[in-house]
Amino acid sequence: MLDILEKPAACAPGTASAADALETLCTEIRQRRKEFEAQRFISPDIVQRFKQVGVYRAFVAQCFGGDEISPAAFCQLIERIAQADGSAGWVASFGIGGIYLSALPLDTLKQLYANGPDVVFAGGIFPPQPAPEVEGGYLVKGRWSWGSGSMGSEMVGVGILPKGADTQGLPRMAVMPREKVEIARNWEVMGLLGTGSHDIVVKDVVVAPEWTFIRGSASTLDTPLYRYPALSLAAQVLAVVGLGIARAAIDEVVGSARGRASVTGAPNLGERVYVQLEIAKIEAELRAARAWFYEAIDEVWQVLCAGGKPTDDQISMLRLSTTHASRVGADVARRAQILSGGTGVYESSPLAAQVRDAQMVTQHAFMGDITYQNAGAMLFGHKPLPGYL
Repeated sequence: MLDILEKPAACAPGTASAADALETLCTEIRQRRKEFEAQRFISPDIVQRFKQVGVYRAFVAQCFGGDEISPAAFCQLIERIAQADGSAGWVASFGIGGIYLSALPLDTLKQLYANGPDVVFAGGIFPPQPAPEVEGGYLVKGRWSWGSGSMGSEMVGVGILPKGADTQGLPRMAVMPREKVEIARNWEVMGLLGTGSHDIVVKDVVVAPEWTFIRGSASTLDTPLYRYPALSLAAQVLAVVGLGIARAAIDEVVGSARGRASVTGAPNLGERVYVQLEIAKIEAELRAARAWFYEAIDEVWQVLCAGGKPTDDQISMLRLSTTHASRVGADVARRAQILSGGTGVYESSPLAAQVRDAQMVTQHAFMGDITYQNAGAMLFGHKPLPGYL
């Protein structure tokens, strides 16, 4: 289920429409899921196709040739890709890099996008590593985990701790070309296998101060998109992957049940009353979580487009609806697998990976129970913990 995207793709004149290009890409991604899992990263040609459908220019300012689409439109794009494969959706979600990078100085951004807006950015923030000042900038070295999409990146950011620098309580990132880093391939996990979230290793690279920024700090650009709460958006583009996976899981059960006879002689899966009841319940729960997720985004977006500033309560609802969406997505995928019976446990079934992938989304720090604690505190009029808003 895909809403109309505002500007989902960057198709050249005379080529297929944006919607057709996206659908063709998603069809190929579905066919190659096992390839991504086996090699532990999304293949380079698919990353290039992400460029063609506008993933990496989506959050780049129009003044640099980007599309500068709304947060809702980008989330819909990622949700659609995630329906084809959770790992592909997760890697595509890092098109949010355009938001992070917008905290760089304007002159640096001009250099970054000198050859076009489709710059593939990935990185690892934690643990931030000490970076002493040397001639020319900061001396960056160390190892960072969770470098999702780094295998296909062109620019890489890593978390640093410059001595005495004001980071506003948030990590500073040093940005450098991909060829200056090493990727330690150690992504051996239960789900989202194709994301290539390997460790990033840097050995004595000097990064100029103007190529560093504080993640989550104010952008140097001033349009509604760059005033949108950056950390809330960072969580949303990941949680929407879970919504896409859950949608695919429901569709898999419904599609596989049509015309399939039971090996035991029992009624067809879709003819069983308990299956009909449960599929309706998870359909309703998914649609409800999704509706609130996008409603919270639209409410804040309308405020920003009108020149206003979102309230703390509105930002809290961005966070709460996001964590809720991730939890519902994982629950729906698991319940869909249960309905599938024995077929859903085979690796040949998309449901096996969908359950693992949706669960992995909930394991991200943005989706932790701390969200409920902070949101609950605010509902009682108390202040949340630092970094929540």
